[in-house]
Amino acid sequence: MTGTDPVPIAQLLLRHRSVTPVDDGAQTTLAGLLESLGFTVETLQCGEVSNLVARRGTGSPHFAFAGHTDVVPPGDDWRHPPFGGTIADGLLYGRGAVDMKGAIAAFVAALASRPAYRAGTISLLITGDEEGEAVDGTRRILDHLAENRALPEFCLVGEPTCRTTLGDTIKIGRRGSVSARITVPGVQGHVAYPHLADNPLHRLIPALEALRTRQLDTGTAWFEPSSLQITSVDTGNAAGNVIPASASARLNIRFNDRHKGTELAAWIRETVSTYAPGAKCETSISGEAFLTKPGKDIDLLSDAIAKVTGITPKLDTGGGTSDARFITSYCPVAEFGLVGTSMHRVDEAVPISELRDLSEIYAQILDRVFA
Repeated sequence: MTGTDPVPIAQLLLRHRSVTPVDDGAQTTLAGLLESLGFTVETLQCGEVSNLVARRGTGSPHFAFAGHTDVVPPGDDWRHPPFGGTIADGLLYGRGAVDMKGAIAAFVAALASRPAYRAGTISLLITGDEEGEAVDGTRRILDHLAENRALPEFCLVGEPTCRTTLGDTIKIGRRGSVSARITVPGVQGHVAYPHLADNPLHRLIPALEALRTRQLDTGTAWFEPSSLQITSVDTGNAAGNVIPASASARLNIRFNDRHKGTELAAWIRETVSTYAPGAKCETSISGEAFLTKPGKDIDLLSDAIAKVTGITPKLDTGGGTSDARFITSYCPVAEFGLVGTSMHRVDEAVPISELRDLSEIYAQILDRVFA
C-alpha cells in the first residue's frame, strides 16, 4: 500500500531521469503506486511520449488531477545529484521537485490518505510532453477521454503557482501566446553605394516599430494588458560596411481574453506586408487566453487552501502557458501547486514541510469535492 507521506513518493519519481520526451520509467513507477490504491491505469504511448490515465470510482462528481512527469535538462554545478532525490537541511533536491514531480507525489499521497468515497470518480491525467513540444501529451489524453465519454467535470493542474508562500496563488486562467518570425529580403552591397543595394532593415525596422507602438488593450478584469515583445533582430552580418542581403526578426505576444490568436496573427502579417512588401511572415499560436470564472469550484479550492495554510489565495492569470490551455476546451480548470522560485534552476528543491502541506491541501480538496 502506498504511504501517505509524499516525500518518499517524490524521491522515487525524482530518481527517474525523465528529461522530455524520455520517460525513463517514471510513469511505470507512478502506475504501480496508483494501482496499489485501486486505480485502473491506462498507458497512452504517442511516438516517443508516454502518457498515463488513471481512474478510480464511477459516476459524478468526476474530479481530475493533471500534471507531467517530464522535466527540463538539469544543467551543471548542482550541489546534490539532480536525479538523486537527496534530502538536505529540510529540502528535497532534484530536477522536477517543484515542476512538477513534487505535486504528483502530493496527489498520490493525498489519494492514499483518502482511500475511498461513497460515490464519484477520481482521475489522474499525467503526460510526458509538457516541457517539450506539447503535441503528443495532454491533447492526446483529452482526445482519448472525449472519444470514450470519460472527461472530468473539473480538473486541477498541479503546476507551481505560488509566488513566495505556499497558498498565496491559484491560477484561474492564462494568457494566450502567438509568435512570429519575419524575414525581409534585400540586396547586399557596400554602404558607400546604397543605390546599388537594397537594405532590408529599412523596411523591417518600421514594421517592427508599427507593431511595437500599437496599444493592444489596457487589460481586463482578470488580465493585465497584452504585451508584444521583440525577441530577436538579425542579419547575420559580420561587417559594419555591408548592407545585408536579408534581415529577420522574432516577436511574441502574450495576450488576454480580449483577443484571439488568429486575429493577432493576421494583424502581424498585414502590418509586415504594409511596411515590407515581399517579406515572409510565419506565425504560430501555442495557446489561446482562457479564464475559469470564480464560483463554486474556485471557492472550494480557496477554502481547502485556507484550511491548511491560513492564507486566502489570490486569483491570478499571469505567467507563462501550461497544459491547462488544452484542458479548458473540455472542462473547467484551475492550477495550484508549490512555490515556483526554484523551478528550472540549478539546485531545484522543495521544502519538505511545504510538500507535506500541499498533499494535505489536495486531500482537503478531495473531501470537499466528494462531500
